[in-house]
Amino acid sequence: MGAWNKRDDMLVHSLEPYNAEPAPAAVAGQPITPLDTFYSRNHGAIPVLDPATWHLAVDGLVDHPLQLSLTDLRNRFEQHTVTATLLCAGNRRAELMAVRDIPGQTPWRSAAISTARWTGARLRDVLDAAGLHPDARHVAFTAADLITTLDPPGPFGGSIPAGKATAGEVLLAWQMNDDPLPAVHGGPVRVVVPGYIGARSIKWVHRITAQQQPSGNHFQTADYRLLPPDADPGTTPPGDGLSLGAAALNAAILTPADGTALTAGTHTVSGYAIPGEHRRIARVDVSADAGRTWQQAVTDPAPGPWAWTLWHTTVDLPPGPAEIAARAWDDAATTQPERPEPLWNPLGYLNTAWSRVHLHTHPARGSRPAGPGRG
Repeated sequence: MGAWNKRDDMLVHSLEPYNAEPAPAAVAGQPITPLDTFYSRNHGAIPVLDPATWHLAVDGLVDHPLQLSLTDLRNRFEQHTVTATLLCAGNRRAELMAVRDIPGQTPWRSAAISTARWTGARLRDVLDAAGLHPDARHVAFTAADLITTLDPPGPFGGSIPAGKATAGEVLLAWQMNDDPLPAVHGGPVRVVVPGYIGARSIKWVHRITAQQQPSGNHFQTADYRLLPPDADPGTTPPGDGLSLGAAALNAAILTPADGTALTAGTHTVSGYAIPGEHRRIARVDVSADAGRTWQQAVTDPAPGPWAWTLWHTTVDLPPGPAEIAARAWDDAATTQPERPEPLWNPLGYLNTAWSRVHLHTHPARGSRPAGPGRG
């Protein structure tokens, strides 16, 4: 096994902080991602916390501030399980970096996305027990990690609107795929916010604060935001740009891998699609000729309303270079943009362009090229 009990073939972008994604083929065809394959995104060292001493504070605009141990959380609140896909906002950033460099950012490929069964208490139930004030507009989360690259060093944090926080799907999770939540994924307890970018599912959560304004944490105000193409992230004031929250419609090819050499003939193409919040995947189209013609892929039933849709189809590839493209449509007839160039932004977020892989196919052994008198 590799670092943090991950697969040996993980693509490790950095060891400290630990940032890694699986090979695309490792998640293809698996509705639930195994723990050793689930991607990991971190901004600092991973804290290893003792579940016996972990406590959660719930404060701010509430009538009854709470201090909860893990035992309190498990015994006082009804347990729920939600199957949900988490997606890094920088997923597929490498394709944007091919358009124009994005210094200082991790070149995530197409597998900074994974799906798990999360078990815990509904955040709504905890906020109800605390007596959430009606004038609370946002619910902020603070992690127990320490990001030493910040000046001054501080924890990861962020917030979601109160309307989302009180929806039944948002969890304070202590289990992942029926196992205790590993430290690398936020154990002993993390927030899981289905339908939102992974950065809002705060790991190692130890404080929840109800407030009128969004979180002032660096990673809410200055990092996870969509800036105009001509903006300089180093000089753009905190709070400018579009704060990222709900995930967007996207799809990507997982197999075959980009750059693969294949024998000409019939091949399976597979991948995933995710809708925007409160939408459903209506269909996935695949093109074997760079988008000139399309065929519909077979879509598997999603493992839950907050989870990805896996898809597959077969294509016939003649000898020579080939470009396969895929795009998803949701139930509002929205689809993905064709090219990544108009989506480029200086932090490299939300690449939702058609997914493309470039292949080279060679004739099958024993086949003979057409010539005079043949073909």
